[in-house]
Amino acid sequence: MRKVLVTGFEPFGGESINPALEAVKLLEGREIGGCQVATRALPVVRQAAIETLLDHLRATDPVLVIAVGQAGGRLEINPERVAINVDDFRIPDNGGFQPIDEPIVAGAPVAYWSTLPIKAMVEAMRQAGVPAAVSNSAGTFVCNHLFYGLMHHLAQSGSSTRGGFIHIPYLPEQAARLGGQPSMAVETVVRGLEAAIAAALTRAEDLKQTGGTIC
Repeated sequence: MRKVLVTGFEPFGGESINPALEAVKLLEGREIGGCQVATRALPVVRQAAIETLLDHLRATDPVLVIAVGQAGGRLEINPERVAINVDDFRIPDNGGFQPIDEPIVAGAPVAYWSTLPIKAMVEAMRQAGVPAAVSNSAGTFVCNHLFYGLMHHLAQSGSSTRGGFIHIPYLPEQAARLGGQPSMAVETVVRGLEAAIAAALTRAEDLKQTGGTIC
């Protein structure tokens, strides 16, 4: 059976949980669109994150790979449009690294687009009753670092695997402790990810509908 690889990050920034990993773990072994979902945890350490992901990529040989990460403060599930070639960490990662204005891959392209049908995924999640929207910035922390590293590898290797990144909000238990932060129940996140995966497997071309922002 064909595989879909979905990854989630370990906790970071003083948190005891990461909603990405909590949600992703619940997808393990599920069958979606004739494919079996394989899930893996990734370290929140700049180079180790990419190396670990590529090891899992080679081991599973998936048709799709979707990395999932926490984005505290966001209201919706956000498929990311673009990964940029810069590390500018606001806080140190779990390995103590805090690069500032450094390229992820020296001499490589400034950016890579997601190869997932992000607007179709958003539409599918909304149809499933899950708040979702396209995001035009994956940040400059380990999430973007991983996203860029993944897309660079797929582009340079000529792989037919399609890939991208999805950000999700805090879980309610995090928001309750932090105060004033939006959140989403893990069951809702899982429902959204399932809908997004199904849409990505179904559509080779994305929807032609507005998904941008004014600024």
